[in-house]
Amino acid sequence: MYDSSSSLKIPSSPQEEDKAEGKVYGNVFAELESVDLPLGTSLRSVYDDQPNAHKRFMEKLDARIRNHDREIEKMCNFHHQGFVDAITELLKVRADAEKLMGQVSDTNRRLQDAGREVTAQTEEVIRCRVQQRNMATTVEKLQLCIPVLEMYSKLKEQLESKRYYSALKTMEQLENIYIPRVSQYRFCQIMAETLPKLREEIKEISMSDLKDFLESIRKHSDKIGETAMRQAQQHRTFNSAVQKQVTLSCAKPLYGLNGRTPLHHNGLSTDTAEEEEIDEEVLTAQDLVDFSPVYRCLHIYTVLGDRETFENYYRKQRKKQARLVLQPQSNMHETVEGYRKYFNQIVGFFVVEDHILHATQGLVTRAFTDELWNMALSKIIAVLRTHSSYCNDPDLVLELKNLIVIFADTLQGYGFPVNRLFDLLFEVRDQYNETLLKKWALVFRDIFEQDNYSPIPVDTEEEYKAVVSRFPFHDAEIEKQQFPKKLPMSQSVPQIYSQVKEFIYASLKFSESLHRSSTEIDDMLRKSTNLLLTRTLSSCLQNLIKKPHIGLTELVQIIINTTHLEHACKYLEDFITNITNVSPETVHTTRLYGLSTFKDARHAAEGEIYTKLNQKIDEFIQLADYEWGMAESDGRASGYLMDLINFLRSTFQVFTHLPGKVAQTACMSACKHLATSLMQMLLDTELKQISMGAIQQFNLDVIQCELFASSEPVPGFQGDTLQLAFIDLRQLLDLFMVWDWSTYLADYGQPTSKYLRVNPSTALALLEKVNRGMKDTSKKNNIFSQFRKNDRDRQKLIETVVKQLRSLVNGMSQHS
Repeated sequence: MYDSSSSLKIPSSPQEEDKAEGKVYGNVFAELESVDLPLGTSLRSVYDDQPNAHKRFMEKLDARIRNHDREIEKMCNFHHQGFVDAITELLKVRADAEKLMGQVSDTNRRLQDAGREVTAQTEEVIRCRVQQRNMATTVEKLQLCIPVLEMYSKLKEQLESKRYYSALKTMEQLENIYIPRVSQYRFCQIMAETLPKLREEIKEISMSDLKDFLESIRKHSDKIGETAMRQAQQHRTFNSAVQKQVTLSCAKPLYGLNGRTPLHHNGLSTDTAEEEEIDEEVLTAQDLVDFSPVYRCLHIYTVLGDRETFENYYRKQRKKQARLVLQPQSNMHETVEGYRKYFNQIVGFFVVEDHILHATQGLVTRAFTDELWNMALSKIIAVLRTHSSYCNDPDLVLELKNLIVIFADTLQGYGFPVNRLFDLLFEVRDQYNETLLKKWALVFRDIFEQDNYSPIPVDTEEEYKAVVSRFPFHDAEIEKQQFPKKLPMSQSVPQIYSQVKEFIYASLKFSESLHRSSTEIDDMLRKSTNLLLTRTLSSCLQNLIKKPHIGLTELVQIIINTTHLEHACKYLEDFITNITNVSPETVHTTRLYGLSTFKDARHAAEGEIYTKLNQKIDEFIQLADYEWGMAESDGRASGYLMDLINFLRSTFQVFTHLPGKVAQTACMSACKHLATSLMQMLLDTELKQISMGAIQQFNLDVIQCELFASSEPVPGFQGDTLQLAFIDLRQLLDLFMVWDWSTYLADYGQPTSKYLRVNPSTALALLEKVNRGMKDTSKKNNIFSQFRKNDRDRQKLIETVVKQLRSLVNGMSQHS
């Protein structure tokens, strides 16, 4: 490396300066001539040393060039001859070279011609080698692609055969294993882009299959429910038959319905029918419905990681279907088939849900099915409560009860709680009892309308036994009588008794299969029988008694009939005991209230007898046609009164079959009403005046009434008890007939008074009418002067008595 600093020393003399300068430029020229050192550094050292150094450098450089030119010239001069000789030699070789060139060209041409075939063969070999290499590469790549294509082909086959779950597994292998190996190829990219679309297509197809399944299951729910309920009924029937065989030897026989043996079906006994039913093939929901769309769709959505969406959709759709299933037809209550179809659909729905619950893992949960069931149960109860209230046919209500029991047993077998359904059956039982009561009300009315209200005639022993077999009648006196003879009750009594038993049978039909104890069933029967007696039969009896065409004879027979029905109530209790095997002495056993029912009916009939007797008496009284102004009486009782007394005698003869107290009360009531009516006739405000002749005639009529009372028309009265009904009339008429006013006024208020039952106001009213009658008679007889003094005396006496009676009446009013 050139050191510029060494060349910057100042020389001591011009010679030294030239010497030094030459040395410096020599070094620079050496550096410039060198090809290794950069020129920039050397030139910078020349120009940076001192002013005008470049001029001197240029001068030195020119000198240096001239030296080199001289050296080159010397060298050329030295080698010129050799150069000329070489050129000469070269020119001599030129011809040979051209000749050689031609030979070489010819050789090359011939060589090219000879190697063209080899070249062609070589190129062919090269091309084949390239093809071979490409084929090897292609085979290698195809070996990587073929599994992908095979898997994709397999995927297409699975899709075509609708094996979607397997197709999804194949897709998963394609994406995770096969396609990544050959992802650089375009067809794999297209394939990878296609797979998500295929997944969506599979989701849509599987969802479409699920929708078809849901639509199909709606159609098959009826059949599934019918099969499940039939199996539950067969199971319950079989268990009942086994239990019946176990208890047959130790339990006393139950009454058959209507006295018949247990039910038969199609001419076969129950046991035979059961065996045939049990032998039938047991079908399940899986046998009737293909659940594979649900499983397939569930697996597909699980593989796709969208199981929750599928579960939510399935549950939402099933909830909608549940609401549709629970919606009844508007006329469902008209036929049992409507109820059966309704129950079949519901059972089919929940049987399917139960199968899905156990066949899948979490698609539906127990909480979901419980929620559905609670919602359905509330709707079912509301629907049944509404529609059963429209039903008026007890047979239809009974069939509905049987359907509800089978419906409850079926769902209970699948684990659904059904206690609320059995609670509903108690409401339906009340409805059933109401329909029975309405039906038996019509039955009782028909019996009463067809009854002749006459004692039952029996001509032979067979007829007597026929009646006694239908009604528990025992009377030693009648049994001793010879045929023909009459039983005291009418034909309606054994008919009513038989119908009450039929009602108990009908009520028992509903109480069966309610999973209740014998005591509860016994209590149900007794309560329903009490309702029949205390409400239905009692109402029919009350309406019967009030009917206008029911006369005294019919009323008497009704009283006799109710007495015998009352005595038969204990036999009805025994009848219920035999059916339920529950002793009447059991604690909390309900008693029959028939005694009070028949007593009330009998009292109503007795009251109606009293009313009708009084009405009949009033009819006779209305026929009375007194001539209140007659001068003298006819000397005999009035015709209307004699007819009335004859009617009462014949009527009271019919009363001999009544209890003694009833006949006595009726007789006393009739006499009191007759006495009251006669008194009202005398005191009628429209009657202004009465003659003494009319009083005498009226007295004759009252005497006939007293004779009737003393003739003991009804046995059992003590002394003159019946005559006391006319005591008020008798004392009043005696007072006027004897004209014993002094005694009346003197003894008034004394317990021993002869006219104790004569009220002053009554005496005053009648006396004023008699006074007016006397005045009118005096006016007509004023031509007989000899009577004037007696009339004046009587008139003065009457005026005096009137004043005293008024003072007594006023005193009574002030005292009161």
